[in-house]
Amino acid sequence: MKTLYVSDLDGTLLRRDKTVSEFTVNTINELTEQGMLFSYATARSYVSAGRMTRGITAHIPIIIYNGAFILENGTERKLLFEHMPQEDARRVLDALLAHGIYPIVYAMVDGVEKYTHCPALESQAAKIFEDGRPGDIRANPVDDPAELYRGDIFNITCIDDSEKMRPLYEQMKDEYQCLWFTDIYTGNRWFEILPTRATKANAILRLKEMLGCDRVVCFGDAENDISMFRIADECYAMANAVDEVKAAATGVIGSNEEDGVARFLRERMARESGNRGK
Repeated sequence: MKTLYVSDLDGTLLRRDKTVSEFTVNTINELTEQGMLFSYATARSYVSAGRMTRGITAHIPIIIYNGAFILENGTERKLLFEHMPQEDARRVLDALLAHGIYPIVYAMVDGVEKYTHCPALESQAAKIFEDGRPGDIRANPVDDPAELYRGDIFNITCIDDSEKMRPLYEQMKDEYQCLWFTDIYTGNRWFEILPTRATKANAILRLKEMLGCDRVVCFGDAENDISMFRIADECYAMANAVDEVKAAATGVIGSNEEDGVARFLRERMARESGNRGK
């Protein structure tokens, strides 16, 4: 029976300082070399996730942008790409701009991944986010909001005042794939709008099919991990997870600071190896 193991990154595989421990890096590299099927599913981009998981050299398929892409780690070959129909993207952007919300728009523009934003108009919280990405080749600052509409859009991220964004979230949440959460590092409120099929759950099911797996085991800590918990055969919450995630989990394991995922994987693989030897 083939099992696919999938971990969230922030608050799960990553420690509070946004790094992966040497123990976790070595564990994933060693176990995937031995045949374990592993992936991570994150809201981050390939650039950002790759920076945080530096050292994990296994050529594993990874899920990024909350399920908009499945890529091969290392080669960046696209195994899945979900983007919004042009009409939907225009409708969402029209509504945001009409309410004075200037988002960060992620799109493939002329075949190149870009995030387009209006520095002169956006919120201070959005500026803080962008300041944390110096030299990012995807950055596309513009003066004209009309430029936000370009390309195949796969993620629209709003980082602004909660009261300002909440009515639009309530308006859009039943029509689009919407995420509403607090960033664990800054405490800022985020509102993301994605293609309808861009979820961690859908991407994991596609990856499960691609790899010919029978079962899925997931690890997570935040509300946006609950969708993948629902489609998993087993799901484990970190000790640092929010209560909603713990309530949805098969069990609770060690925290992200304690290498909870890596220790679980080592124990599970050792037990399965022992059972095969009997």
